[in-house]
Amino acid sequence: QLQFVESGGGLVQPGGSLRLSCAASGVTLDSYNIGWFRQAPGKEREGVSCISNSDGVTHYVDSVKGRFTISRDNAKNTVYLQMNTLKPEDTAVYYCNTAVGVVNYWGQGTQVTVSS
Repeated sequence: QLQFVESGGGLVQPGGSLRLSCAASGVTLDSYNIGWFRQAPGKEREGVSCISNSDGVTHYVDSVKGRFTISRDNAKNTVYLQMNTLKPEDTAVYYCNTAVGVVNYWGQGTQVTVSS
């Protein structure tokens, strides 16, 4: 059974950095495309970034381009999201995700709060 555990969130001042981790169990992550999503209070969940399993190609939503970097460490079965130059509008619960057929798998999320 595939399970994700996200970690690394916290409270940070505007302009600060955080690195989120998404550790997987039950599967080897390098077989799957992995995405990071976020959901702010009162808003819909949105895709932030993703990384392909085959060639490591990455994609980012426009609002985080140049500030966030997704990466994977297959030896640790973990995907990371390095977030720099954080803004108050980045405040949200961040989730990692993959889809296997029609089934979506989500972790429990990690809270990121950007505030002075």
